[in-house]
Amino acid sequence: MAAVIAVQNLRKIVPATGAQAGSELVILDDVNLTIQAGDSVAITGSSGSGKSTLLALLAGLDIPSAGKIELFGDSIESLDEDQRAAVRLGKVGFVFQSFHLLDYLTAAENVMLPLELGNATAKARSMALDALNQVGLAARAEQWVSKLSGGEQQRVALARAFVTKPQLLFADEPTGNLDRATGHEVAELLFRLQRDYQTTLVLVTHDESLAAQCQHWYKLVEGKLQTGRVSP
Repeated sequence: MAAVIAVQNLRKIVPATGAQAGSELVILDDVNLTIQAGDSVAITGSSGSGKSTLLALLAGLDIPSAGKIELFGDSIESLDEDQRAAVRLGKVGFVFQSFHLLDYLTAAENVMLPLELGNATAKARSMALDALNQVGLAARAEQWVSKLSGGEQQRVALARAFVTKPQLLFADEPTGNLDRATGHEVAELLFRLQRDYQTTLVLVTHDESLAAQCQHWYKLVEGKLQTGRVSP
C-alpha cells in the first residue's frame, strides 16, 4: 500500500538575520520519513528545532529548499499553492495550538467551514452538529466561539478537523494553550477520534507524555530527524 506521506532528503534553509545576516540557517537537513495509513506519529524537539516547519512542509503549506515530499502519492514540492491545496482538499484536517477559529461565527458555523469549502453544503449543518456532539459540545453549537473556554474552543477545532472525515490530520501543539487537566481531556478526545476514524495522525508537540501515546515517535535534533520509540 502506498504511503500517505513519503519524504526523501528534505532540506529547509532560510537566510539568517541579525549578527549572522548574509549567511544561511539550516533548519532541516536530510530528513527522511515514511508514514503509512492509520499511523499515529509524534515529532518532538526543543523550541526552535524546526518541528512546526517540518509539519508545514509535510502538509504542503510551505515548500522545501531541496528534497522530495509525496502526499497521497503526489509529489507536492513542485506544485504551486493552489495545486497543493487541491491535493489536501477533503483529505487533510488541521488542529493548531491557537485554535484558529473565527470569533464572529458560532461553534456550528466554524465547524461547517471546511464542508462549505468542499462544496458539501447540503448536509453541512447536520454534519457539523453531529461533529460537535462527538466532542461533547452539542449544547454549545449556537454559542459565539469567543464566549467559549479555551478547552471548548479546542474541542470545536477538533470537530472542525474531523467533520470531513479526513484521511490525514496534522496537529501542531494541540494542548499547548491549555492547562494540564484540560489538555489531558483534549488529548484523550484527539486520540479517540483518530482511532474511530482510522485517521493518520502527525502530531508536533513539546509534551513527551503526549508523544508517548503515538505509535511512532521521532525527535528533531540540530535539523536531523532521529528515530524514536515504536509501539509494539
